[in-house]
Amino acid sequence: MKHIIAPSVLAADFANLQRDIEMVNSSEADWFHVDVMDGVFVPNISFGFPVMEAIKKHATKPLDVHLMIVNPDQYIERFAAAGAAVITVHYEACVHLHRTVQAIHAAGCKAGVALNPHTPVALLKDILADLDLVLVMSVNPGFGGQQFIPNTFSKLRELKAMALKLNPELIIEVDGGVGIHNLEDLMDAGAMAFVAGNAIFSAEAPMEMISAMKNLNTGTLKI
Repeated sequence: MKHIIAPSVLAADFANLQRDIEMVNSSEADWFHVDVMDGVFVPNISFGFPVMEAIKKHATKPLDVHLMIVNPDQYIERFAAAGAAVITVHYEACVHLHRTVQAIHAAGCKAGVALNPHTPVALLKDILADLDLVLVMSVNPGFGGQQFIPNTFSKLRELKAMALKLNPELIIEVDGGVGIHNLEDLMDAGAMAFVAGNAIFSAEAPMEMISAMKNLNTGTLKI
């Protein structure tokens, strides 16, 4: 399978949410990326279960749910029931990360762990073999449209090298400031899945932008 494009619903037009979801359904995108923010872990609030369920009602592609919240454990089963295919929690928010990952798998979802820009990838060494996905944040989480942090490239290369030894099937995802302009460099650094919000939904022709991002490189990914 080719690299994964995951349009971020956070950048969609919420007055026309069904329209934008159906656009992604009809596009070459692979996943919907759903950012859940609680106003505590990050300085912003996005949406919760009612909107998530509304997205799932119309979406025909997997929901890649990114929990930017404190105490994610207490909501894992509810997000799984609301339609999540992938649930990603933050390393920085989980006191007992292994237990959280087990709970995600027990709920029937793929398990991901996200890292803030300041968090070293080496901290995942003891959990990496248990993960399906690692999400490297290339901006500080909480708001869309931020400037890409260049150190992300070295983190991706380090994570890829670690994954080759400990978990070759790991999906490495990157989120923040991702667009057609840096996609190839991110792939070269080891990323396999790409979250894009403004780059897609603010484009003059969003479906064409998704197609351009999906077909930029012939690199493949087996999941």
